[in-house]
Amino acid sequence: MADYNQQQYYQQPQPQPQYYQQPQPYYQQPVEVPVSTGDWMLTMFLTAIPLVGFILLLVWAFGSTTPLSKKNWARAGLIWWVIAMVLSILLTVALGMLGYSTYETV
Repeated sequence: MADYNQQQYYQQPQPQPQYYQQPQPYYQQPVEVPVSTGDWMLTMFLTAIPLVGFILLLVWAFGSTTPLSKKNWARAGLIWWVIAMVLSILLTVALGMLGYSTYETV
């Protein structure tokens, strides 16, 4: 029985020596240049123009060369724009129905 246990012990695989592993290189994302105050002022001025502002929001929100901070700002602006349009349509319909119901024909 002792021979069997010794034979089984020697047949087990021996652990492999642990070699020093080189750390994986850390690749940093390129540092983004912050958007200047003057650029933000121009951005807000251009978005205040009715049709041009909406088109620029679309370009900045989905453009590939737009800085990340301006892209996020444009996406938030588009979300607010959609919310404002939906609320204005609902308000127009509600006031139209109210005005229609108070109109009396003689």
